[in-house]
Amino acid sequence: MSLASDFEAYKDEKDSVLTATLEIRKARKRAGFSVALNLLLAVGKGIAGVMSGSSALLGDAIHSGTDVIASSAALGGLWLAEREHPSFPYGLYKAETIATLVTSLAIVLAGYEIARRAILGHVMLPQISIALPVALISLAIALGFGLYQLREGRRLHSPALIADARDYLADGMSTGVVVVSLVFASFGLNLDRWAAGLVAVFVFWSGGRLLWRAVMDLMDEAIDRETERQIIELVNSHPRVERVERCLSRTAGGRFIVDLDVALRTHSHELADRITHALEADIRRNFPRVVMSRVRAHSHQPKTIRRFTPVKAPGGDIETHIAKAPWFLLETIDRSSKKVTSQEFLKNPYWQEEHKRGFLVGRWLLGLKPDQVVLGEEKEGTAVALLKEAGVETIPARSAAKREET
Repeated sequence: MSLASDFEAYKDEKDSVLTATLEIRKARKRAGFSVALNLLLAVGKGIAGVMSGSSALLGDAIHSGTDVIASSAALGGLWLAEREHPSFPYGLYKAETIATLVTSLAIVLAGYEIARRAILGHVMLPQISIALPVALISLAIALGFGLYQLREGRRLHSPALIADARDYLADGMSTGVVVVSLVFASFGLNLDRWAAGLVAVFVFWSGGRLLWRAVMDLMDEAIDRETERQIIELVNSHPRVERVERCLSRTAGGRFIVDLDVALRTHSHELADRITHALEADIRRNFPRVVMSRVRAHSHQPKTIRRFTPVKAPGGDIETHIAKAPWFLLETIDRSSKKVTSQEFLKNPYWQEEHKRGFLVGRWLLGLKPDQVVLGEEKEGTAVALLKEAGVETIPARSAAKREET
């Protein structure tokens, strides 16, 4: 492996880790603000609930109170996720998942307490003038900040922030139920207990959903199938990759860790090392949520060789400048007998391009997965450089002719 390639792979890995660290720090600041806001909501709704005699608003205050614990857990998880420790070589990203787990348990506990008050509490008509303004203000704050937190959590790939945002939205929806019950109470219809019961059901559902996601993450759930398919397609597109034999992946606090076993069309250990490092860097570059990628190479020697020769026309002479060749002769050669088993002429779609012709032709040839390319002359153009960098064997026309004779 070249020193330049080694440095680029190392740089890409460091950049990926640095990006994840910066995202965690931004998420931690938002989690800190969330703790203070939840505390304000809990105190405000609690005081209004006691003064107005609204069991639904008081239950909603209990929900916000558990949110303080949940937001604190998210903040602690984000702080831990940024740390590095030799005992945790894959990082502490799952600290966010543990914070999500604590959040879900707090929500379920809130649902239980709200349900208990709805069933066992005293039936009385709440004082609307106190409860309704507080409920409306709380509803606006919870929904507004919840939507903002959800957007930022997705942008920063933070499961703890997303869990916190969903908790705010659950709080907003439950507060909405309280607002509706208070509006009806202003007309003399007491739905306070029923509203508290609906709040409990909604809170239970929200907490259970978060609990399930946290447990799946802690059990090393694989990444979503679509992302995994895209990663495999990216690796398979490399000209020296025969196939991806196995892809193992797992989630780690909203980040991804990927391990692949890849069959390469080469017996060169130096080339295999260079290709695997390049593939690892490509995966992290194209999929920002992947914080760690490992590719293990397995040599595979196919039974046939795909050889491309630039020609002026089908059946014509060899074109000395590879990028200007209108056609390419594709020969399939049996590796053991060295005999040509099939021939096909492929038209070069980029031979008349005025700009970046060498680059376009080189990329086009790489997409056809050549093993060998015959060169009319050893001229190091862009197309030839791309082929050599990818590990494709380049053969001077004279050497190719001698091989056929022997």
